[in-house]
Amino acid sequence: MKDHFFPAAIITFCFLALGIALLHNDQIGYGVTLFILLPFTLGLLYGGETVRKWSLGGLLSALSIFILLLLRFRIEGIVCIVLALPIVLGAMALGVLIKYLFFKKKDAKEEKPPTIKATLIPLFLVITVGMVEHELTENDHHVIAVHSEISLPYSPEQVYDAIKSVDTLDAEKPFLMKLDLPIPQKCILEAEEVGALRTCYFEGGLIVERVTELQRGKILRMDVIDYQLTGRDWLGFQEAIYLFDSLENGGCKLTRITTYTSQLYPRAYWKPLEAMGIEQAHEYVFRNLQKDLRKALK
Repeated sequence: MKDHFFPAAIITFCFLALGIALLHNDQIGYGVTLFILLPFTLGLLYGGETVRKWSLGGLLSALSIFILLLLRFRIEGIVCIVLALPIVLGAMALGVLIKYLFFKKKDAKEEKPPTIKATLIPLFLVITVGMVEHELTENDHHVIAVHSEISLPYSPEQVYDAIKSVDTLDAEKPFLMKLDLPIPQKCILEAEEVGALRTCYFEGGLIVERVTELQRGKILRMDVIDYQLTGRDWLGFQEAIYLFDSLENGGCKLTRITTYTSQLYPRAYWKPLEAMGIEQAHEYVFRNLQKDLRKALK
């Protein structure tokens, strides 16, 4: 049965490579087809009775090599792959399970592995569904807001002065930043007035914001007018807001709001993960802010 290994590996690799090629040529999107239907189809092709373990080995080996190539050539980042793996592997496992149950029900002793020719129909169907899905969701942009709050033992004016421009961000990094979530280095506000630009520099890119509302110790609201970060633009940043509220003890409750659009589907899976990533970026800024305030006002 070892002769099942290489056909399975080759066909799997071709499926995955074609999917990524179509994705980066804007023929399909980061949707249900890519994350669920494609891996489910592969699982369905190579599931079966116990002796088909060589086919499954070829599938998983090809998947592993493909992931390494994505990372090596910086086609996708570690964070994207780590977050996508549970849904991809889950869909693949479901395909394997359904094929196994179907094969067991047939009570057959052996089934020939699918040939390259036999995979053309499911591959064509996957591509067709992917293109249709892309057309249906291309302009379906929902604006999502992520809120984070922190209470600080400083006045709203002091917090405002510390956050409007930051020369150096250097704090303990949350988990996703230790992988490859973009790390902000500094944020510079060119002028304290409506219409001014605030530029945040990252390792490997920047985000440019234009001030739309500004009141010291009350609010700092900005529209994101440009962002150049490494990786594919599957998130569209819209607005960045800081709200400063006075507390009874003389402190400040700082609220950070990021609004964005996303190209990732299914939303039930990706929305909580997107929120987690943005909240960790907020957390990093908050940690640096606390450090700067302690240092400046000790």
